[in-house]
Amino acid sequence: MTVMAHEPLTQDGATVDLVEYFLALDTPEGFRAELIDGEIVVTPPPGGDHEACIAVITLQIVRHSPTMFHNAPNKGLLVPSGGRCPSNRVIPDATFAPAELRLFHGADPWMPPDGVSMVVEVTSSKPDRDRETKRHCYARAGIPLYLLVDRSEDRVTLYSEPEGDDYPHVEVVPFGKALSLPEPFSVELDTSEFP
Repeated sequence: MTVMAHEPLTQDGATVDLVEYFLALDTPEGFRAELIDGEIVVTPPPGGDHEACIAVITLQIVRHSPTMFHNAPNKGLLVPSGGRCPSNRVIPDATFAPAELRLFHGADPWMPPDGVSMVVEVTSSKPDRDRETKRHCYARAGIPLYLLVDRSEDRVTLYSEPEGDDYPHVEVVPFGKALSLPEPFSVELDTSEFP
């Protein structure tokens, strides 16, 4: 479904924002809805290999610093739209934040990304959304690290040091090579377990 207008409408004296309305609709169990490139995208539950990649990353970070980070899978983030980020709502596959900030405690379904240390995406059937659109949205929001596990390219990319709506610092390794996650993680990510 394509959303043509983002302007609030009035109906029977009440203001209705179409984006808010459609994102609030109940999706089938396990599905999620996002606004990407002006379209409301309903995504089915991910496959096992997709989830295995998230588990590998989470386990390695937790093993290295078990009490330092919280991870919220599929957490709705409000990001500034504009430039190459056409949407203001994204749902990363994983969102990491320092445990001491307690960002996810009492957070609304859609929360600002302030304090988020890293977001993670694992490519699925439409990898360009993760490679391009979401990358620009995360950079525009000032999220320090964006980790992309690109299963169709068999590589992992770490984007860092956001400026404007992109990340000028990019490090790419093929599956099987280690990737250094910088501070505050300071973890050598072993990518050999990615399916």
